[in-house]
Parts: sequence; structure tokens; C-alpha cells
Amino acid sequence: LRFDENVRVVVFKSEVKGVFCAGADLKERAKMDDAEVGHFVKRLRNLMDEIAALPVPTIAAIDGYALGGGLELALACDLRVAASSAKMGLIETTRGLLPGAGGTQRLPRCVGIGLAKELIFTGRQIDGQQAFSMGLVNHTVPQNNEGDAAYQRALTLAKEILPQAPFAVKMGKLAINRGMEV
Repeated sequence: LRFDENVRVVVFKSEVKGVFCAGADLKERAKMDDAEVGHFVKRLRNLMDEIAALPVPTIAAIDGYALGGGLELALACDLRVAASSAKMGLIETTRGLLPGAGGTQRLPRCVGIGLAKELIFTGRQIDGQQAFSMGLVNHTVPQNNEGDAAYQRALTLAKEILPQAPFAVKMGKLAINRGMEV
């Protein structure tokens, strides 16, 4: 995707109704030794960093659960659209874990340090409307009968981006991302 000039916007969605991404399989993780866990977390972190570094805008269409690593995936995207009924949370602390794929860095950038700490410390799940009110998602929409309202809104947003000059959009993303590093 990084080098395909025909790709102008990437929308992440799930094919599973009611779930964006529920995070890692904790039963599988429990079978791993410390070295395997370290390798697994490093690979997840690298994947999220690669998504964040794509040169084109990325949009997460959250039509259901986005928990743990699933929310970290959404946070790696530039824009997030959620159904009002979607459930989101960095719930790792409820399992004796810590978000390991960038959530502790990206969540505070969206909602502020104090609120990010509260959400991570409590492992609280929030719905799409709450996520919108705190700045975690850009748009929230009522869920439709098909279960893809966020995806439909994400497509509309992508269609707003497509007519813009590709180079300017890429440079705008790069400038904002680099500015966050200062």
C-alpha cells in the first residue's frame, strides 16, 4: 500500500458484524513464554507503527467492539468513525496487562493525558457517543440494520478526501505527524 500511487485513502473495517477488532487472543497469549510474548508485542507495535506511517489517510470504521489491540488499531488510523453503539476500551488492565501496541502513546494525543490515564487505569469501555464527546472518534452515527453505519460514514469521508490533491494530502499528513514529534 505504501508505494501504490493508486491508493489514496485506506478504510479499515471488519467483516464480522458487531466487532471491529476484539484484540489479541488471550488464551493464545497465556501459552506463550516471556520471549514469545515480547516478540508478539513487538510485532503488533511494528504493525501499528506501519499503519500510522502509511502516506495516505487511514480511517477506522468502528461498527462494533474495538477492545485492547482493536482500539490500538483504530488509534493507529488518522481518522475514526464509530457507530453510537460501538464499544471501545483499552481493557488490558482488567486482565493484568498493559496496552503494548501504542495505545499508551496514541490515546493521550486524542483525549488528553488525564482522560487517557483514567480510561487505561479503569479499563473502562465507552460507547461511540462517549468516544465522540471526548475526541476519540471524529464522527459517530446511529447504527443501521445492516450493522455498517460507521463504514458507510467512513466511505463518505473518504469520498470527501479523494478530490483533494494527493500530494497536498500526503504532505499535510506528514507535516501533522512530524509536528506531533516536536
